[in-house]
Amino acid sequence: MKRAVVQTTHDDPELVAAALTPDDTTEMETTVDGSTLTMTVERTTTGGLRSTIDDYVSNLAVAQRILNDTTPNNE
Repeated sequence: MKRAVVQTTHDDPELVAAALTPDDTTEMETTVDGSTLTMTVERTTTGGLRSTIDDYVSNLAVAQRILNDTTPNNE
């Protein structure tokens, strides 16, 4: 089994996690600790692992961009 861990920090990691976890598969686990969002994925192949991480990072970028565009600067 191949494993990867992606950790990112956010002002509102719970909100980012809520946006991302509907797309989680059974091989993925998303947790929040403080301002850190951690996604762990295990796949049987390197190609599958790469595809899952690529999708996750793309979705993460979109979620963060939406939060940046919709959150007032004073919050």
